[in-house]
Amino acid sequence: MNRGSTNRGLPPARSRVSDPETEATVIPMSAPMPTADAKPDMNSAALIVFDLDGTLIDTAPDLVATLNVIFERENIPPVPYATARNLIGGGARAMIKRGVAAEGRSLTPERLEELFAEFVAYYTEHVADRSLPFPGLTDALDTLSARGHRFAVCTNKFERQSLLLLDHLKLSARFDAICGQDTFGIPKPDPEILHRTIAAAGGRPGHAIMIGDSETDVATARAAGVPVIAVDFGYSERPIADYAPDRIIGHFSQLPDQVTALIQGRR
Repeated sequence: MNRGSTNRGLPPARSRVSDPETEATVIPMSAPMPTADAKPDMNSAALIVFDLDGTLIDTAPDLVATLNVIFERENIPPVPYATARNLIGGGARAMIKRGVAAEGRSLTPERLEELFAEFVAYYTEHVADRSLPFPGLTDALDTLSARGHRFAVCTNKFERQSLLLLDHLKLSARFDAICGQDTFGIPKPDPEILHRTIAAAGGRPGHAIMIGDSETDVATARAAGVPVIAVDFGYSERPIADYAPDRIIGHFSQLPDQVTALIQGRR
């Protein structure tokens, strides 16, 4: 079923209908619970909106491999995996720009866009070579679905890449909407992309929760008036607690109970 946005004649979002193991400790919360405006009205189930890279799926192996393929063409030394992994949250342009700067080089805006286009083309062909769901995801989705919750994806990845990846991993059908930065022509942290993703999935902000791994995700949720649970295993350069999400999890096995606790307004 397609529930695409009707706002300002923009293209519809890809809509879908309704697949994890390790232990971790929930990091103590440094932020207050959401205000009354932001707290979801949970007399009914929530729409849970996930970021993609670093939240649902560990895409770093394919993104870093793509970066280094592009750099090899430019005779730029490869960026170490551990270093490049923490650059992913800034997007492909930032990965390219910072990788080049680390070698004492710079790029004109035009050349940056050329390398970005090469990155996108190569990555689209290799989007699911080594990328996998983070441990515990499937079981968490099963549990949350059994409790009546529904799911959507709101990502700064392009929509086509997101669909290719989730289709390959046999996860697409779990989401009522899969929206990328090009779906509405709006990237995070603009809250409008989250509002429109929620609408495309047939939800309401007062019945939604955001799940993400970065400052951008937390900022997007805050601006949209939606509570946010952060994962600490993603691609944030700084500890995710620095950005004061409402809850933090260290493994997807913790997500169902943290969703319930957030809904019930418990600390």
